[in-house]
Amino acid sequence: MESAKIIATVARMVRDVGLAEELAQDALVSALEQWPDAGVPDNPAAWLTAVAKRRALDRLRHLQLAEHKAGEIGRELDARHEMAQADFADAVDAALDDDIGDDLLRLVFTACHPVLSTEARVALTLRVMGGLTTDEIARAFLVPEATVAQRIVRAKRTLAEARVPFEVPRRHELEARLASVLEVIYLVFNEGYSATAGDDWMRPALCDEALRLGRIVAELVPKEAEVHGLVALMEIQASRTAARVGASGEPVLLLEQNRARWDQLLIRRGLAALARAESLGGALGPYALQAAIAACHGRARTADETDWARIAALYDALAGLAPSPIVELNRAVALSMAFGPAAGLEVVDSLTDEPALKGYHLLPTVRGDLLFKLGRRDEARKEFDRAASLTRNTRERALLLARARACIVE
Repeated sequence: MESAKIIATVARMVRDVGLAEELAQDALVSALEQWPDAGVPDNPAAWLTAVAKRRALDRLRHLQLAEHKAGEIGRELDARHEMAQADFADAVDAALDDDIGDDLLRLVFTACHPVLSTEARVALTLRVMGGLTTDEIARAFLVPEATVAQRIVRAKRTLAEARVPFEVPRRHELEARLASVLEVIYLVFNEGYSATAGDDWMRPALCDEALRLGRIVAELVPKEAEVHGLVALMEIQASRTAARVGASGEPVLLLEQNRARWDQLLIRRGLAALARAESLGGALGPYALQAAIAACHGRARTADETDWARIAALYDALAGLAPSPIVELNRAVALSMAFGPAAGLEVVDSLTDEPALKGYHLLPTVRGDLLFKLGRRDEARKEFDRAASLTRNTRERALLLARARACIVE
């Protein structure tokens, strides 16, 4: 996330997201060259930001794109250099924590500008703000990596050619840009909640940053129900963070979690945000519906107390409002819990030829789970093995292989 903050800070200077990303990478290269001999500075983030800003200033001067601006920024930067390092770091941190002037939020709204397609907005923001690789974004979208890479390159070029201002839009323009901003924030949260690749089951820093951005947007547009719905959804889901990982970092599935480890403060915040969304008339919005589903889990003191019939009904409503193969897969799980595994399997089997789910490991995961519950263990084992071959997350693969082994009858 520090990389995104540096990009955002520099983008405010150069008004070019692509160039800002290049300059941030240059600063990281400088760190790799200098830190082994000079040592790591007390505040690495402030050091990297200062180097990136110097590079940005050099670029502005060299290109002579904004002589007056460069002089103004140069004087500001020179003045900052005269300050003590600690004071400078504090100033940078204060600027980054400023709500309406938050550079990260400017970066999100710039990357979500209407001049870009929805797919390009999400991909670009996840790349520069979320710090995700093109491979991770591709798996999140269920599209080829090359497609995501092309979207990002074209998005940067389009923003630069259109000279899109690096700013949070004025209030009357905010609503039109909200949908894609919320989509991006939730995708970032989801990547943190269930990492698509790597050795860690979760990336909590991404969840924290998505929550922070969501709360900021909620303050900016307090009468928008869906913003509160999204915040509610993220708060309640984030409440389970400590319980989702075991002592050795292994995944702990929902029904097996120690609910005493759920963060009750986040649950209360989530329920309050959901109530706010409902009071604004947004009870049937996509995020509010998903938050209502999460609330069913949050209110249940034990797994057995979960109101699966209500969850299935909420998924029915969500499928009618925002149909997608992913929603159908989740609805199948809810139906299986409410009415038995055969009811869920019927829905899952209707999705096996769905092109968007080809290569999506959760489809065979869910199918394997339902087959196991129906006593069809050999078929279940094959599904778990297939799911393990598809996931890129080490922890998840180990869990799936363990479930495949559990299907073998001695």
